[in-house]
Amino acid sequence: MRVDTNPTDTYGDFKIRPGLFLANGSNLVPGGVNFTIYSKGAKSIELVLYHSHEKDPFAVIPFPESYRIGDVFAMIVFDLDYENLEYGFRVDGDYDFQRGDVFDKTKTLLDPYAKVISGRNVWGVEPDWSNQFQYRSKVVQNDFDWEGDIPLCTPHNELIIYEAHVRGFTKDESSEVKFKGTYAGLVEKIPYIKDLGVTAVELLPIFEFDEFEGARKDQNGNDLLNYWGYSTVGFFAPKAGYAASGKYSMQVDEFKNLVKEFHKAGIKIILDVVFNHTAEGNEHGPYISFKGIDNRTYYILTPEGYYFNFSGCGNTLNCNNPIVRNLILTCLRYWVSTFHVDGFRFDLAAILGRNQDGSPMNNPPLLESLAHDPILSNSILIAEAWDAGGLYQVGNFPAYGRWSEWNGKYRDDVRRFLKGDSGLANCISYRIAGSEDIYNTFWRGDCASVNFITCHDGFTLYDLFAYNDKHNEANGWGGSDGGNDNHSWNCGWEGETDDPGINFLRHKMIKNAAAILLTSLGIPMILAGDEFGNTQYGNNNPYCQDNKISWLDWNQLEKNRDLHEFFKYMIAFRKKHPVLTRQSNGIPVGYPKVSAHGVNAWQFDNSSENRVVGIMFAGKNSDGEDDFIYLGINAHWESHGVWLPALPMNLKWQVEINTDLGDESVYKNPAELNSSEQFIIGARSVIICTSKKS
Repeated sequence: MRVDTNPTDTYGDFKIRPGLFLANGSNLVPGGVNFTIYSKGAKSIELVLYHSHEKDPFAVIPFPESYRIGDVFAMIVFDLDYENLEYGFRVDGDYDFQRGDVFDKTKTLLDPYAKVISGRNVWGVEPDWSNQFQYRSKVVQNDFDWEGDIPLCTPHNELIIYEAHVRGFTKDESSEVKFKGTYAGLVEKIPYIKDLGVTAVELLPIFEFDEFEGARKDQNGNDLLNYWGYSTVGFFAPKAGYAASGKYSMQVDEFKNLVKEFHKAGIKIILDVVFNHTAEGNEHGPYISFKGIDNRTYYILTPEGYYFNFSGCGNTLNCNNPIVRNLILTCLRYWVSTFHVDGFRFDLAAILGRNQDGSPMNNPPLLESLAHDPILSNSILIAEAWDAGGLYQVGNFPAYGRWSEWNGKYRDDVRRFLKGDSGLANCISYRIAGSEDIYNTFWRGDCASVNFITCHDGFTLYDLFAYNDKHNEANGWGGSDGGNDNHSWNCGWEGETDDPGINFLRHKMIKNAAAILLTSLGIPMILAGDEFGNTQYGNNNPYCQDNKISWLDWNQLEKNRDLHEFFKYMIAFRKKHPVLTRQSNGIPVGYPKVSAHGVNAWQFDNSSENRVVGIMFAGKNSDGEDDFIYLGINAHWESHGVWLPALPMNLKWQVEINTDLGDESVYKNPAELNSSEQFIIGARSVIICTSKKS
């Protein structure tokens, strides 16, 4: 962008001129720094400049009236040492609570478009609470060498998502990385993640947040922090406390290096983003940024001036206001174009479809804009299709042929079926077959359903089969927090046990879940650590636990090597069979793509007490040859014999997976089946059979 580098005015010792009104935030220009800020209700705005880490400003420069066009203030300040600069804004306007104006010119505010945020540079270091200006905007210089990297363009059908927390993934001593709990530490684990076989890593929130928000002590005096980070301070800035170089304000480059290195390994990066609310809370919350800049633009307010709380976190961002909509779109474009991220998972995404009065919209402009934006055209868009205000849109989320959804019904139905609940045979057949009863794939595409059994929110897969009840006492709420609809089963003993029979059964149940997840049509998502039996000791809501409850214990990898090897095998199995990713070129003559079976082939049993389900997939392999897969599930506590469907004359069945055996003998040496005999599926077991030439 061409800029006239000649100052036109002075203010004290500073040379200034009108700035770039079409820009946002701060930008380096020849000889100076441009500062642009929007505020509809502001009477005047001051730019406040600080030397890095200094409590008091070295300059306060008011925006001259002539530096305002409409509701945008823009100014270039020359000869600034931008590497040693922090800045904020003071905004003066009316205070009328009922109308939604809460301007306070004594507050120094964070730039909503700040690309780097200082003030929380090292995780867990308590700030100076007497300092009113806690979050400092900084100017970023984009000089990172990408070495030709671009966002990966592999098909969404090939996604196998691995959900991970940046800090928790490597913070434990058992991780054996140098830079524990950081972006750099995660990079050190790329060989492990690549070897596992997943094709995308979905990171819990990495936008700048305050781990001390809501901080308190538990009954034993331990610190409880905002560990998950679902409370954004700044949407454009990577979390400094997750960077080994954060104390040097190098978090931008460190995160870019993470993306580049994962891309070299062929692994996409998906960010979990939180646009439904901010860290400013309700009317009792702090002034950080949006509240003091233009409260009634950025938040959904009641007629009395209070905050609608569809997020459950105190406020709701006014996402379909054109100003806020533009901020979100600009933000996502920035992360794709500047950081090369490959996609986004939207927390409580149903809020993004609410009108400015809070009502659900039939055609939300924000969701439509994101779906059709040219910069985001190859980006993964995943919605958590519900919110805390009761809006549940699984299967009905405004998708525009682009959006995928976390399939909460898949999670619940698979959990209940594996547990042994009755009346679920028909549901489970639909879930495995891509949830066609929920998603019309003609309109929604092949990747509408993100299938998951566990995620960060709830039990780990190990805990799902080790605990009947949540054990959240460490959270300090007397066990009242966290969901009660876990659909878990402890296999006969609550918590840890030395009983070999119970431990064998737990491992079998975990393998059952993995086998179903990784053969289901849709996009599978695995919670990091599930592949080696990681536990949270029965805590199903460890949002505040920055300790061994939440950190991955890598010692479990060797202890539960059979689980890890099983996950690796199933991931490779999924990649090997195009029919499981809906990439098969053709179907064998006379067979449907997907069919459901009971104890007898082609005779599906929909009765309430049936717990035996067979699903057959039919397609072509990469060589164009017929490829059949039979998934047999016995969720009953007794063994059952099943008849597999007959194959074409030149093919026969072989068993590749039998979780009842509990070792690797089957999938290393598949066993051929005699088509004239029943196959006995053991109690609470899963088999996978594939076709081979006779």
